[in-house]
Amino acid sequence: MDAAAAAILPEDPTPSLDEIAAMPDVPHLGEPQFAPQPVPEALRVVVVGSDAALSAVVTRLMRADTMWVEVAYVPTGDSQVTRLWGLPDNAAQFAVEGQVRPKPLLRDDAGVAIAGIATVTAWHGGELTGEVIVDDTRLIFHEGKKKAPRYGVFGAQLESGVNAPGVSARVLTTAIDTPESPSVLHKLRPTPRGQLGDRELHGRALQGGGIDFRISIDGVSRKRPVDRVTVYRHLRDLQCVRP
Repeated sequence: MDAAAAAILPEDPTPSLDEIAAMPDVPHLGEPQFAPQPVPEALRVVVVGSDAALSAVVTRLMRADTMWVEVAYVPTGDSQVTRLWGLPDNAAQFAVEGQVRPKPLLRDDAGVAIAGIATVTAWHGGELTGEVIVDDTRLIFHEGKKKAPRYGVFGAQLESGVNAPGVSARVLTTAIDTPESPSVLHKLRPTPRGQLGDRELHGRALQGGGIDFRISIDGVSRKRPVDRVTVYRHLRDLQCVRP
């Protein structure tokens, strides 16, 4: 993929990421735009697999700064991206014949691209202890109870939207994972996983700080807990194939 991109565009004549960041009018934070690179021919990558596989491919393009490459997606199982992008049933045919419609690209502070959704939860699976904000608005400020309730504050779920500003976040009011040793009450009346609160915040970035966060992107968890996390809009938009 890297070699194919280099063969089509050996040198990028457009402003670098540093130059874009220094622009006073920050046009990169508005509605998503088509890539400005003057490529002689389009290069389209078709990802067949899971949302996590799509995230891995987009992460590689982002780190190589070849975001002008078109990205199409054919999911092979349950997919949040299918819902967010509005992909049709004939995804394989559409991946080849569909047109590019740019969308904001979200990334975390570890340099991982978010294809569909990301979650910020407690590492141990109980309630979250910490604060989560979207831009300047607080979404969560909570101290988790030692014994997790059936419904509470279990973290935040972030969606990578197709329009500006990009971030859409809600509170997780139930745990994502079922406890290993559920109580009798849980056995009799299981609590639905991953229930979301009604309040939804939109912005360009999400920041969180607290105790032992688990950060998961498109179903893939980081290997170790963290006390801080930032998710923000990348300076270049994703050239994705979607209706």
